[in-house]
Amino acid sequence: MSKSRQAVSMSEQEVQDFLVANMKVQVATLDRDGAPHLTTLFYVVQDGRIAFWTYGTSQKVRNLERDPRISALVETGTDYAELAGVSVQGKAEIVRDPEGIRRVGSAVVSVMAGGADLGDLGRDIVEKQVAKRVGIVITPTTVASWDHSKMNALPGMG
Repeated sequence: MSKSRQAVSMSEQEVQDFLVANMKVQVATLDRDGAPHLTTLFYVVQDGRIAFWTYGTSQKVRNLERDPRISALVETGTDYAELAGVSVQGKAEIVRDPEGIRRVGSAVVSVMAGGADLGDLGRDIVEKQVAKRVGIVITPTTVASWDHSKMNALPGMG
């Protein structure tokens, strides 16, 4: 890894903080013909891993049933000096038990609501979705990160 690459990489703690601070992830699975299938979803970090829920009959779930390899990207920034991101390659675990789905779904819906308690209405909405959805938890095999705001600290870059 080059020195400039090392300089913009995030520490493990920075990666975790970055993932917790964001809520949208781009997820790529592999279609039957090997082509990437890309979607954007809301997610949470549970036990240090990216987790989301989706409809059990979705293309991404069919792809993961066939091949559990998955890539996920969380990124921010508009100007080059603001770009930051975490790219995760790993294996997807499909969570099918209702309690696991409920746990992931409740956390995702709470994040979407700004971290608010779901209340009875939110819990009812999640409960109605549990039978239709599955949870997906990504176990990372490779993690890459970058934070271009760190380049200002590099000699000749700021």
